[in-house]
Amino acid sequence: MSGGNWGDAVMKAYVESFEAETGVKVTRVNADFSSTQIAMMVDTKNVSADVVNLGQTNVDPLTAKGYLEKIDYSIWKKEDLEAIAENWRQPNGFASYVYSVNMVWNTKKFPAGKPRPTTWAEFWDVKKFPGVRSINTGEYGSGPWEEALLADGVPMDKLYPMDIDRVFASLDKIKPHIRKWWTSGSEILQIMRDNIADIVQSYDARALTLIDEGGPIEINRNQAKLTTDYWCIPKGSPNAENAQKFIALTSRPDRQAEFAKLIAQGPTNKNAFKLIPDDVARKLASHPDYEAISFAMNAKWYAEVGSDGKSNKERLVQRWNEWILQ
Repeated sequence: MSGGNWGDAVMKAYVESFEAETGVKVTRVNADFSSTQIAMMVDTKNVSADVVNLGQTNVDPLTAKGYLEKIDYSIWKKEDLEAIAENWRQPNGFASYVYSVNMVWNTKKFPAGKPRPTTWAEFWDVKKFPGVRSINTGEYGSGPWEEALLADGVPMDKLYPMDIDRVFASLDKIKPHIRKWWTSGSEILQIMRDNIADIVQSYDARALTLIDEGGPIEINRNQAKLTTDYWCIPKGSPNAENAQKFIALTSRPDRQAEFAKLIAQGPTNKNAFKLIPDDVARKLASHPDYEAISFAMNAKWYAEVGSDGKSNKERLVQRWNEWILQ
């Protein structure tokens, strides 16, 4: 898993409780395993990690190739299963937290009480809302695809299946006004700290870091893209039974609430919000008040393979690599 504050929060909220309850020692591995690494571990029958944390667009392709164990939901508490939406409980992976991709303003450029862009159509409107912009690169497959469609008038509940031609036609309009196509969360922080852009597409947790530091930053929760990472078990894990128990523990409301208090990641178990103070809860992407103005990224669409043998994710990357050079 990742190191830093996120990894520390996982240890505190989940691992320590798991070790205390089961007596099983957990070894922390500070590494982000790629799909290629997972496949190699399984193919060589040398699985060195029993539980891995994977981005949601990686789960379906690995599942299709038989590289992940099925999650044993039969050992979970009934009340936890009922409190977690089905899209967070995939057959081969479970999402215990949610984060979002949002529009974020610099409040010196867009102060309270003054006109602000609150939709992606308004983000695209550089005449009405002048200011320097920064958006996520599309070179890795996740990108500003949904935002481009929203900017072009597609409703949140009609985004999928995505019209890729329409995505890039919309991106054509904003391209000249983007100072930086960012590639990572740390780069977002640098862009906002150094005032490189006035309005940014950002992970909510990264923006919250700056807000907590007293930075002139505010998050717009409207039309936020909800996304997540999944706890998965590589096929052939030597400790699969304990791995199943660990993932089941991450579904509990008290553990998810503890995790949310340590790092700004929203719980997937709705009962966790009963245990989170309101000032903390409103920083979280999965807060009930934001549900109607957010949409969930559809990872299954990204994994769908067309007649050309390419997944939609691969098709987007290829199109991006051609488009960005034009």
